[in-house]
Amino acid sequence: MTEIMVADHNLNTVCERLEKHCVDDLPAVKRHGNTGAKLWGRVRSKLLRQKLDPQTVQTKNWHMDVIEMNGIKVEFSMKFSSRDLSLKRTPSKKQSGVFGVKISVVTKRERSKVPYIVRQCIEEVEKRGIVEVGIYRISGVATDIQALKAAFDTNTKDILVMLSDMDINAIAGTLKLYFRELPEPLLTDRLYPAFMEGIALSDPAAKENCMMHLLRSLPDPNLITFLSLLDHLKRVAEKEPINKMSLHNLATVFGPTLLRPSEASENSKAHVTLASDIWSHDVMAQVQVLLYYLQHPPITFTELKRNTLYFSTDV
Repeated sequence: MTEIMVADHNLNTVCERLEKHCVDDLPAVKRHGNTGAKLWGRVRSKLLRQKLDPQTVQTKNWHMDVIEMNGIKVEFSMKFSSRDLSLKRTPSKKQSGVFGVKISVVTKRERSKVPYIVRQCIEEVEKRGIVEVGIYRISGVATDIQALKAAFDTNTKDILVMLSDMDINAIAGTLKLYFRELPEPLLTDRLYPAFMEGIALSDPAAKENCMMHLLRSLPDPNLITFLSLLDHLKRVAEKEPINKMSLHNLATVFGPTLLRPSEASENSKAHVTLASDIWSHDVMAQVQVLLYYLQHPPITFTELKRNTLYFSTDV
């Protein structure tokens, strides 16, 4: 039996794991035609139905289920953890390192505009992972990611050798983990409500003014790092015919990591049901914010700072 925990942000990863169990591991003597694919389809459909079932997502207990076809039986158990638990930010208590440390502290210490870890991971992905199918979507091995995390935190001299030898999905996973563990999301807690309101504007000119003004409102280290990541993700999307990662796919992966409400904001929405929280409008809006910038013509730090348009964030 396969046991999995389904968080609202990793359902696709879970489905991929189940697909492997349902298709790759079926005994050859029991296969009938397209049984594996059909069985996988039933499992995926069951998972999606459970994800949208309020009664299922409100319980903290494991939910057992069995799906059978042509004598092949898949038994699995699952439970759901809400987004606030699965993406909870935990600031580092240590004074050194880079994970869990404010980006302004790291860039000041390194005397750089973009953290070293971001620059090196991007460079390595573009060197040998930009045509990797599912880059940034497919998870790397957890032990490899933790090894890279420790190496960057201790500033080991072997980091470049490790990067060149490490599986590219682990490097992509390390970059995602870095942004996820920032004590404050890259696009900041303070501007989160304005980003949510700005992306909802229907007038294109008003939305343009608002979204550009919000970028100018970011602290310089955050803005420069975001623009660097933005350019990188656009280059990854240029290889979509090969890597299957469109701008929307990349926005779905990175949006909820770069932009999410503060704990105080989430607590103020305590009246919202757990089911609607998991399939929330906030997550879709976070994706749309990043997608807006990914689809926008090139944005440079110099042009943003030179532009003196003022647009209230009270949209």
